[in-house]
Amino acid sequence: MKDLPARRLLLVHAHPDDESINNGATMARYAAEGAHVTLVTCTLGEEGEVIPPGLAHLTADRDDSLGPHRVGELAAAMRELGVADHRFLGAAGRFRDSGMMGAAQNDRPDAFWSAPVDEAAALLAEVIREIRPQVLVTYDPDGGYGHPDHIQAHRVAMRAADLAADPAHGAGAPHTVAKIYWNRAERAVVEAGFDALRTTAPDAFPGIAAVDDVPGVVGGEEITAEIDGTAYAGAKAAAMRAHATQIVVDGPFFALSNDLGQPLLTTEHYQLVRGVAGVPAGSREHDLFAGLPDAPASVPGAGVSAASASVPGEGV
Repeated sequence: MKDLPARRLLLVHAHPDDESINNGATMARYAAEGAHVTLVTCTLGEEGEVIPPGLAHLTADRDDSLGPHRVGELAAAMRELGVADHRFLGAAGRFRDSGMMGAAQNDRPDAFWSAPVDEAAALLAEVIREIRPQVLVTYDPDGGYGHPDHIQAHRVAMRAADLAADPAHGAGAPHTVAKIYWNRAERAVVEAGFDALRTTAPDAFPGIAAVDDVPGVVGGEEITAEIDGTAYAGAKAAAMRAHATQIVVDGPFFALSNDLGQPLLTTEHYQLVRGVAGVPAGSREHDLFAGLPDAPASVPGAGVSAASASVPGEGV
């Protein structure tokens, strides 16, 4: 029996940097408020491109050492967000980045895309039973933009929630995640961000991305929760800068390796897909824990404490 904070949030992401781009302000907010924030990253992002010329040798077609480098970037990003508990699914390197959809890397036997969903989900179910989060955040069924690892992370997260709640599955006390959210970006907000980029910093990057290049963009009617991260904008930007092989940040804007600028969103949006909203129908939640009773500070089966949870790269 270990003590954990009453509120516990689990985020499941495909590669290092996804968490900071999608949820950096949310993670910083809840960590600052004393919630136990757990990040599970499914791969090391070995197939990513590299922005700084001096680090170009890290890529998969050269030294193939980008993955271990990104472990360090992720640890630095988590320090910026104040998140102590960050892990890799099944241990660092258990599942390899699958590359973009249709790439030859999809078919590698160690690629995350190739992993049996139940096998990977069982590893995540162990974390769920250990931490016993009330809230889980992951991608939609398309992974936000069709990347195979994002799609697989969605499948694994949703299946793991089912396995963790099933008394017939595995060891440890069953646990039901009360609320599951998918990452979203509200179209009107994204459009306003691009308008600001074109108006105030049109030459910040070689080009400007399109609204539909942003993962998870949907109309406002699909948004059920919005987290105002204005107070944590600096932390989010710093976390994104920590992923220096993948991201360039320029004020309230950023670009990936394609050099196309896009807005750095400090209000983060979500869609509740499992559980009961904590606000009346038609309203938006402003707290992912809205409507949930306070959880006990001591939870059965919790194997780590907030202070000892994180060893960068440690398996789960």
